[in-house]
Amino acid sequence: MNNKFNEFAFQPILLDVIEKLGFKQPTEIQQKVIPAILKGKSVIGQSHTGSGKTHAYLLPLFNQIDASKRGVQFVITAPTRELATQIFDEVKKVITYAEMEQTWKAKLLVGGTDKQKMIDKLKEPPQIVVGTPGRILDLVKSEALSLITAKSFVVDEADLMLDLGFIQEVDQLLVRCNQEIQLLVYSATIPQRLEHFFKKYLENPLHVKIDDRLSPETMEHRLIAVRHRKEADIILELSKAIQPYLAIIFTNGKEKANVLADELLQKGLEVGLIHGGLTPRERKRVLKDIQNLRYQYIVATDLAARGIDIKGVSHVINAQIPKEEDFYIHRVGRTARAGMEGTAISLYHEDDLQLIQKLEQKGLQFTFSDIKNGQWQEAKPWNERNLRTNVTTEVEKEAWKQVRKPKKVKPGYKKKMKKQQESIKRQITKKTKYKK
Repeated sequence: MNNKFNEFAFQPILLDVIEKLGFKQPTEIQQKVIPAILKGKSVIGQSHTGSGKTHAYLLPLFNQIDASKRGVQFVITAPTRELATQIFDEVKKVITYAEMEQTWKAKLLVGGTDKQKMIDKLKEPPQIVVGTPGRILDLVKSEALSLITAKSFVVDEADLMLDLGFIQEVDQLLVRCNQEIQLLVYSATIPQRLEHFFKKYLENPLHVKIDDRLSPETMEHRLIAVRHRKEADIILELSKAIQPYLAIIFTNGKEKANVLADELLQKGLEVGLIHGGLTPRERKRVLKDIQNLRYQYIVATDLAARGIDIKGVSHVINAQIPKEEDFYIHRVGRTARAGMEGTAISLYHEDDLQLIQKLEQKGLQFTFSDIKNGQWQEAKPWNERNLRTNVTTEVEKEAWKQVRKPKKVKPGYKKKMKKQQESIKRQITKKTKYKK
């Protein structure tokens, strides 16, 4: 097997699994963290969704599993039940490919399932526990589960854990673990409040930050000025031009998501809706519909989309540009994954230009476009006109000085003043030429 994964100290059984998974080269995050995890070192991995971070911790953990011992060896926590379920699916895949179904045992512990049934299943403790912090803590407090034997503890999407208020539950779980436990934290961003958490539990960890997300060669960033139009009308026009395999349409908040989804449904688009305000049952149904390719478009909020890994996204549409750079990066990170091509289309207003400039300074290249009759058209940046008018010449300044200001402001007065200024400007220019 000619595979760069050979360079890691993996057991033959894991190399077989990697081959069956179809992995040829380790991703950047895998290259940097796997050797450290294999040595038992704690790690903070900062990388975007789709960078291969799940297998960056799963593969080295499975490499160290002791099949002869019962009792929890690894705990993997995620902020949402959907994300926990997706990680668990990857765990099951590794177990199946390794043909170790009888020996390696894993359990998914999330809310929304019968607690008593779960307690019964835990009578034979698994080596691997995957779940949401709240449900795991509940079972630990009920003495159905003990984490004292765990050697490694994973906190996936740590910044989202913080946003959703679950970091306290992670804290309570870690208090119940062995003090020497290996801690593997993955987070797209490291907010200040996480630093305190790290200081408490991490002693001299390896901190790996993967920063290559901003301008992958396979990513296209387009900007469309909203001006006087409705977002739903622009998106309908877009739908005629892009034919996505799957497009996520991001909004800034649940209310805007509900309104936009309704408007698009009325216009005849097959649209799914996902945000934190849906009940677990509704979210489960929408995710199933997404997997069954029922929708071509999903209207989503940042919070929901961060905690759910949606496969096959070809386009990201920002119905509203987020207020922070990081959120733009997370959103567009949903597409152009694993070497695939992707397009990010953002509808922008004049007050978004500052954020766009910041992203450009970070290396992002935007194409200013418009869409009419289902066709792409080139467009000038909204601020180009403003930039031109700001560069006022001395002649223009002089002309404005000579414009008579009306005593009473009547409708259309600005137009009249502008006309007057243009006329004076021409006269000044003529005089200047004549003098020469």
